[in-house]
Amino acid sequence: MADILAEIRKIPPVTRFLAASSLGITIPVIMKLVHPYRLIFLSEAVIYKWEFWRLYTSFFLGSMNLNYIFELAMLYRNSNALESTHYERRSSDYAWQLFLASLALIGVNRPIQSYSHARALFHTLTYLMCSLSPPGAQTSIMGLITIPVAYFPYALLGMDLLTGGTSAAAQGVSGMLIGHAWWWLVWGSGIGTGGVEQGMYAGWGRAPAWLKSWFGEREEYGRAGSRRGPVQAFAPRQRAEEAAASGRVTGHSWGSGQRLGDS
Repeated sequence: MADILAEIRKIPPVTRFLAASSLGITIPVIMKLVHPYRLIFLSEAVIYKWEFWRLYTSFFLGSMNLNYIFELAMLYRNSNALESTHYERRSSDYAWQLFLASLALIGVNRPIQSYSHARALFHTLTYLMCSLSPPGAQTSIMGLITIPVAYFPYALLGMDLLTGGTSAAAQGVSGMLIGHAWWWLVWGSGIGTGGVEQGMYAGWGRAPAWLKSWFGEREEYGRAGSRRGPVQAFAPRQRAEEAAASGRVTGHSWGSGQRLGDS
């Protein structure tokens, strides 16, 4: 048991929270211990009955079938990849940007009256992860078809359309829109210079001081590739690129990018 807990603690905090929330909310519904009506997003219940927990539970109520295994695996892999590389030692920034993206998802999904935001959140993280992947990276769908990683979100959207119809596809589109806005407004063209946020609203993506303190992070690691006092932090890809330029060899081999969707 101690070994299991030790392995769980190795998971980055935000990713651990996402995976635990998904399991803690979806599994009881699958086991019929909780009725999904108590967890879905209903604006009237939130506004007039003050059932604010729906704002949280609606993001983690997954599919009530075998598709949930794939959703959970992809949620974990994409979030873990983001938090371990692009947000290395900056979990507070990741948590803050994810919070802002979640608020945007609620607003975007209001016109389509979506009762669950889990699919939209899944597509948001997938789109961001694919947008931040190295140019030319390849990925596979279920280990069967290999495609450029840039096309992976659209392949997932096509799968949603086939399996869940237009309603599921509409939620997927909303997630992709927010994922694109996240990438463009916060990261901008920074991916080409070592993964440093250079979007027009990159400053809004920096977590407040109280959140950094809650995560136990120091200010010098507030933003990858930026200098905070005597310490300078770099994103992993930036370190690799600088090492290659200077002729040094690092202990990392990033290859052609992470393969997503493998079973």
